[in-house]
Amino acid sequence: MSKTSLFIPNRLKPWIDARQRFRLSHGHVQMAFELGLNPKKFGKLANHRQEPWKLPLPDFIAKLYVKRFGKTKPDPVKTIEQMAAAEAAKKQAKKLRKAAAHSSVSEHGSTPAANQNGEAVDNGVVGP
Repeated sequence: MSKTSLFIPNRLKPWIDARQRFRLSHGHVQMAFELGLNPKKFGKLANHRQEPWKLPLPDFIAKLYVKRFGKTKPDPVKTIEQMAAAEAAKKQAKKLRKAAAHSSVSEHGSTPAANQNGEAVDNGVVGP
């Protein structure tokens, strides 16, 4: 019973750690990600037990999100793992498009330019 492990980019690993460490939901992590917050700095924001005037971290993230985007949560809530899978799929599609474009260019080859009569035209390229 082995699960295929998904490759998680290094830039997304701190988000997974922050989700576990600060007990955040996937929605709160996505909101913080969209806000551009740094997950390594959550420790400064989350010490509401020592400093009672601070909001708890999930409430603080939600308040910032409402202020910036005017809605209470993202429309499609995705996990970090789903975001990584979507990024990998997008990267793979780009590779396939690039390979297809490269194969179509090499398939046609480079031929000298010709006018309507089929005569070769000098395009000003100096070569051997």
